[in-house]
Amino acid sequence: MSIKHWPTNERPREKAVKHGVHALSDAELLAIFLRVGISGMSAVDLARQQLLEFDGLRRLLCANQVEFCRAKGLGVAAYVTLQAALELGRRHYHSELAAGEAFESPKTVRRFLVAQLRDFDHEVFSALFLDSQHRMLEFEHLFHGTLNAAAVYPREIIKKALARGAAAVIFAHNHPSGSATPSEADIRLTRRLVDGLGLVDIKVLDHFVVGDGEVVSFAERGLL
Repeated sequence: MSIKHWPTNERPREKAVKHGVHALSDAELLAIFLRVGISGMSAVDLARQQLLEFDGLRRLLCANQVEFCRAKGLGVAAYVTLQAALELGRRHYHSELAAGEAFESPKTVRRFLVAQLRDFDHEVFSALFLDSQHRMLEFEHLFHGTLNAAAVYPREIIKKALARGAAAVIFAHNHPSGSATPSEADIRLTRRLVDGLGLVDIKVLDHFVVGDGEVVSFAERGLL
């Protein structure tokens, strides 16, 4: 049965208007973006099927275009729509962080870094370059690596920080394995960066490791 024939209070859009989008299930949220179902299946039924096929919302959203469009009832239009929604979220967190002092908003920093780093299937080392008031000057993915490690060059980071007129830096990288626990190599690298940037009076405020559902702060763990 088409969603338009459902009781009004059970339709995803109407439910979202009345109760807020937080009240929707993953399938109902996805159905809003899919808009229509296929023969014999409503948009919600199709969404439920794809969530089962991809083993959850995250894997569905992280699928590349070929994988996504291979699924029954999905196509390029749906892929682009969902990717655009993800990018809107990233840009929202970026603008929210840029409007205030990064170091004074740890929750905002975490949300931003998760949106930027969690879904890579390889390790990415990034930096938030900050001014003297700890406002964001620029965010940049600096180095891309394999599933296990990224080759990080402190000299290049120092050059980039000086070029941007940064007074402070927050580093972040992801662990594709899912665990956010810093490795010994992570700790050694961070100490090298703290020492190197300290020589040019640039302070390292924190280093975050983004895992699957967890973000670890070096500063909070006393590792800086």
